[in-house]
Amino acid sequence: MAANTLGEMFRVTNFGESHGPAIGCVVDGCPPGLALDASDIQAELDRRKPGTSRHVTQRREPDQVEILSGVYEGKTTGTPIGLLIRNTDARSKDYSAIAETFRPGHADYAYWKKYGIRDPRGGGRSSARLTAPTVAAGAIAKKWLAEHHAVVVRGYMSQLGPIEIPFESWDQIPENPFFAANATIISELEAYMDELRRDGDSIGARIEVVASNVAPGLGEPLYDRLDADIAHAMMGLNAVKGVEIGIGFGCVTQRGSEHGDEITPEGFRTNNAGGVLGGISTGQDVTVSLAIKPTSSIRVERDSINKLGEPVKVQTLGRHDPCVGIRATPIAEALLAIVLMDHALRHRGQCGY
Repeated sequence: MAANTLGEMFRVTNFGESHGPAIGCVVDGCPPGLALDASDIQAELDRRKPGTSRHVTQRREPDQVEILSGVYEGKTTGTPIGLLIRNTDARSKDYSAIAETFRPGHADYAYWKKYGIRDPRGGGRSSARLTAPTVAAGAIAKKWLAEHHAVVVRGYMSQLGPIEIPFESWDQIPENPFFAANATIISELEAYMDELRRDGDSIGARIEVVASNVAPGLGEPLYDRLDADIAHAMMGLNAVKGVEIGIGFGCVTQRGSEHGDEITPEGFRTNNAGGVLGGISTGQDVTVSLAIKPTSSIRVERDSINKLGEPVKVQTLGRHDPCVGIRATPIAEALLAIVLMDHALRHRGQCGY
């Protein structure tokens, strides 16, 4: 019932709090024999970690991963893989002013109502800090998928607030802090973020994730549909308020003659379905789009209540991402990889994939 585990055959259990001694996860179900060391995981964590530019939180966490179990002589053993990431730069005093109040738009109120207690330090369990173990687990999934099935999972930011970012090239994404596939728009994005920071406010973003070379047949009918599991995983990412598979909500204005992807001897002509039909992969790219809400911790003073139900004014100081979407791309990639590996293993067990 605690619901801290994602997956069936490839299972990831996440633990820790934002300002606790450490965060981490247990990855169970990874097949034996996969060459794996900390550097394979660290490369992905470095893409997500805080403090990498002036546009994200300045909390300085190295996010150095430690492999505690499940790997022997450089290869996975088929037993649970324990991954640990120590918190080294928590500043809990920054949250003393909001320990008795609730930030509008944040999970403070909901956690308190559910458990009758909450950890206010950095958001506790509801903090985006807990996405680091997800990225670590996703690094294992990405490596296994690439080596065993040539699957490549990549993502990019397609919109920052009101600014749409036209896709130009995958090669441009590592060259900027926004994971934007368009170098010509970076100066505009930076100017917008600088203005946002001066205002003490935040903004949302749109993230696109694409998995290429996915074999047809992954997924199940009805309740364990591939697209349903992808949506489930993505909605588990902090601040996600919307998930689209393929054309998504764009299908509302399409006619059937336009939406249905025609099939030729050479393959599909279009990919409105996002690589999934009837909950099962078609062999096309699996495409997912995420809507990320604005960060709830902002300096702008807003109305709220305290634990006694009394009206208060809330202003959040400390170190926060003005746009959590800036660092969301590696997390979304990790989640898609975890779901795809889980379904690849399930398919192998049923159909010998």
